[in-house]
Amino acid sequence: MSPQSSRPAHHAAHGQTRDPVQEFFSIGEVCELTGLKPHVLRYWESQFRFLSPAKNRSGNRVYQRREIELIMLVKHLLYTEKYTIDGARQKVDQHRRKGELRPAARTALDLQTIEAMEQELREVLGLLGGDGSEPPQPAPSKSSGGSGGGGRGR
Repeated sequence: MSPQSSRPAHHAAHGQTRDPVQEFFSIGEVCELTGLKPHVLRYWESQFRFLSPAKNRSGNRVYQRREIELIMLVKHLLYTEKYTIDGARQKVDQHRRKGELRPAARTALDLQTIEAMEQELREVLGLLGGDGSEPPQPAPSKSSGGSGGGGRGR
């Protein structure tokens, strides 16, 4: 009996509800995740044959995680690496032939995540009054102020 099968069934189900993994995403959710507009995604579908999301019963696009990773790779190639559509298509095909498509897509996703975090941190710095050009000064410690005697407060 494997360790997994020795667990009661209700624990397995409970574990899934505690850590849900979304498998399918609407075009709106993909736009929010990628920072792209819906018309850009629809255009890329016409230019990259590997971007062909399924459609649900209502005819709405339904993207899987794998497709989102590929979208992020295409975005990285076009916007960061400055490839043309044709060049990006060739680069993706090159990654596919070498068996490196998923790692390349994950790397692009990681880079996009880091860039987004940096931008958010710059915005927070702006809100805090810093412009990001110099490191923030450390806050005065509680033990060095207040009593005027220069000694340590106790």
